[in-house]
Amino acid sequence: MIRILVLLLLATNLSGQIPINSKEFPLDSFLNIVRQNHPFMRQAALLEGKANAALMESRGTFDPKIYGDYENKFFDEKNYYKKGEGGLKIPTWIGADLKLAYAWTNGIFLNSSDNLPPNGQAIAGIEMPLAQGLFFDQRRAQIQLAKLLQERNETERQIMINDFLMDATASYWNWALQYQTVKIYQQALQLGKDRFELIKESFLQGDKPAIDTIESLILVQNRELLLRQAEVDLENKGLELSNYLWTKEQIPLEITSILRPENLESNWVQSPNDLLTGRLNNTVNNHPTLINIQIKQQQLDVQEKLKKEGLKPRLNLSYNFLADGFDFSSDKSEGSNFQSIFIENYKWGVELNYPLFLRKERGGLEMVRLEKLETAYKLQEKRLNIQNKIQIVIQQLEMTTEQVAIQSNVLENYQTLLNAEIEKFRIGESSIFLLNSREQKLMETQLKLAKLQSKYQKLRRKLDWASGQLR
Repeated sequence: MIRILVLLLLATNLSGQIPINSKEFPLDSFLNIVRQNHPFMRQAALLEGKANAALMESRGTFDPKIYGDYENKFFDEKNYYKKGEGGLKIPTWIGADLKLAYAWTNGIFLNSSDNLPPNGQAIAGIEMPLAQGLFFDQRRAQIQLAKLLQERNETERQIMINDFLMDATASYWNWALQYQTVKIYQQALQLGKDRFELIKESFLQGDKPAIDTIESLILVQNRELLLRQAEVDLENKGLELSNYLWTKEQIPLEITSILRPENLESNWVQSPNDLLTGRLNNTVNNHPTLINIQIKQQQLDVQEKLKKEGLKPRLNLSYNFLADGFDFSSDKSEGSNFQSIFIENYKWGVELNYPLFLRKERGGLEMVRLEKLETAYKLQEKRLNIQNKIQIVIQQLEMTTEQVAIQSNVLENYQTLLNAEIEKFRIGESSIFLLNSREQKLMETQLKLAKLQSKYQKLRRKLDWASGQLR
């Protein structure tokens, strides 16, 4: 695997956040790499392409279409007939279809209604709905639904990214916590080794009993075991974090020991109130989950409008202007050219279709209305769920802030006790057992503080996640 340091050196100009001579790997730089290169982020970006493709497909219903047909019957050395027609049909936004065509026929057995002028016949016509489809139809509905799909896919992309970056952030702070744990054990082990050497020297000089050296040695051995396990856990946390790191060429990367996370105390806010101001109000208007449901309601509105059109009768009027060859003004009567175009040479018709019981149409409309009601209930539920989720995170954040402050104070007090115990041990008024106990309590307090600091960092990002603002 390519080492992550190589990526950082190459990506410094891109992110502008990691100096080449630095071993620190900040959270923001980590998330920048995840956003830019992770396959999941590229997968989420495909939603936009799908929506654009759906919009293009829906607009295709308004594409002009050329058509043509030809039929010839020849039997027993006789040309029964030849018939053909070709032309262009143009759908329009108002629901009407325009037609431009040319037809020709000849033969000895043509139906009388198929007889056309010797030069053929040009046709200019229109087909217009007078009831169902006059103000709204399937084609216009598809366009509106496709545009709403673009907006909805964008909110779904934001939801996916919001959840994914929350997982990545949690993994980062787990790595940072384990890194801090290793540092605490390293410091404790070094203190134990130094004390063991001092006690061993004192024993050789006759100032300390042999039992003190054994107890000090056991302490060192136990801390070595703790440190080895912590180092293994750190490597595992690094591997978990590496799952989020890829190059632009889609080559996976690996976290190595040469890198360190940012401090758990970074971005510390003594009072989280500044982070919480206006959070709930902004969420109601901007949370992608709520926007997604609202867009679905708009889609259902379009479907309801289309279903209502189905309750109307299908009444279509068609009118075609007919020409002699390509001459629409040709007329053998004594009337004007206007009469020949609009009164004499034409073909028109009316089509009526209306189900008697409308069970299919009424059932479809009722289904849409029930789905709208279901979506409205879902919107109310989600809004309350998100508001409560934010409130829970806010309370956890406030409580964790207080706990970190208290635990920091406890750590200072334990450090004071340990310093006093060290002085008492130096003048012979304490034992190695008491000294080790004080030191053990200090180490446990350091670990608890690190866990609380890691929890605080996760909660800060979790607040953004609950608000749908992780991008």
